Amino acid sequence: MHYAALASGSKGNCHALSEGGRTLLIDAGISLRQIRQRLEVLGLRADEVQALALTHEHSDHVAALGVILRRTTWAILATRETRQAVEWAQGVQIPTERWIEAEAGRAMDWGGWRVLPFALPHDAADPVAFRIETGGGACAVVTDLGHPTELVADHLRDLDLLVLEANHDVDMLREGTYPPPLKARILSRVGHLSNAAMAELLARVYSPRLRQVVLAHLSESNNHPDLARFAAEEVLRGTPVALHLAHQRQPLALPWASH
Repeated sequence: MHYAALASGSKGNCHALSEGGRTLLIDAGISLRQIRQRLEVLGLRADEVQALALTHEHSDHVAALGVILRRTTWAILATRETRQAVEWAQGVQIPTERWIEAEAGRAMDWGGWRVLPFALPHDAADPVAFRIETGGGACAVVTDLGHPTELVADHLRDLDLLVLEANHDVDMLREGTYPPPLKARILSRVGHLSNAAMAELLARVYSPRLRQVVLAHLSESNNHPDLARFAAEEVLRGTPVALHLAHQRQPLALPWASH
């Protein structure tokens, strides 16, 4: 199994999981052209993408959906509420024959992959993260959550690879130039995860099985890669876990497998 962060940040998000000649995308907040180009840069074949899973309707996660519906045959995996919210926000219609209905807390089989959406605290219609299990390996992609709930922690235990939000440094955000309402939204319990909250959650879910952690959705205005890395390293020091940072413009690819 291969994982790739094609883009991660406030300007667009897209993750890819590939195995056995097929790829599942999680979110599509960058253009279809960029998705294809970045897959190819990483040595992954764009023609192997078969489905797109949507976490929620915010534009930095779904901006390419209209073009994807017109120019590909990819299936769209989303909850009923997210489908409705995305169709309204993007002015598109997801054909019923291309829609795979997801439901938070209900695992589904996608050609032998176990795909489990689970609920997140975020200011969207029905936000979810995804835990994927295949070939004895398990990973999760978890961004856009305001605080680390016990439900989220339950689904992040016993993983091989964890992609986890480290959106902002609280002091940088409070002292920064964002307008007060936006600061309040980000800091709220349905906003985004800070470095400190990320580290708290990482400490709760760490297990000896964990081999790779990717910090994702870093704010370019309210965080610094060194601050996010330091917060995670404090938790992971003395463990065999390899720590990586996903970027907005520079794609990242990692092979992963079970312990």
